[in-house]
Amino acid sequence: MKIEKGSVVAIDYSLHLGDGKVIDASAPGDPLTYLHGEGQIVPGLEQALEGLAAGDARQVVVAPDQGYGTHDPEGVQEVPRTAFPKEIRPEVGMELMAQGPGGEPVPFVVRDVKLETVVIDMNHPLAGKTLHFDVTIREIRAATAEELEHGHAHGGDGHHHH
Repeated sequence: MKIEKGSVVAIDYSLHLGDGKVIDASAPGDPLTYLHGEGQIVPGLEQALEGLAAGDARQVVVAPDQGYGTHDPEGVQEVPRTAFPKEIRPEVGMELMAQGPGGEPVPFVVRDVKLETVVIDMNHPLAGKTLHFDVTIREIRAATAEELEHGHAHGGDGHHHH
């Protein structure tokens, strides 16, 4: 079976930014499982895996516009220190969560801490980066009707929403 829209695919992967230093990887014996064609992995990787079969291995380089997007300067904002709860002392590099206008979670990273303000960056940490994936296809199967209806793969041991 080849990977196509509606396939449930299990992959072993590692990710680096071109320097060979792995910044993310699937755990040994615990592949990443996703429903192909539903945008659950970055578009450039999903496109590169289309048509592959179990056992195939690929090195895939994904440009920022096919990965986590380009770095948006408007995602970097200076906010008053008073916007942070008293118990949080912002420090450079800290990854925190804010609430968007609709109550949705908005992750951000602290870039600079000044006397009265804090510079935050709401871009994905990998925005603007070229992604280098090493991928091995472990398993491919047709999605069940329930998985297609829900738009994601379910675990081998039944249905779990976390």
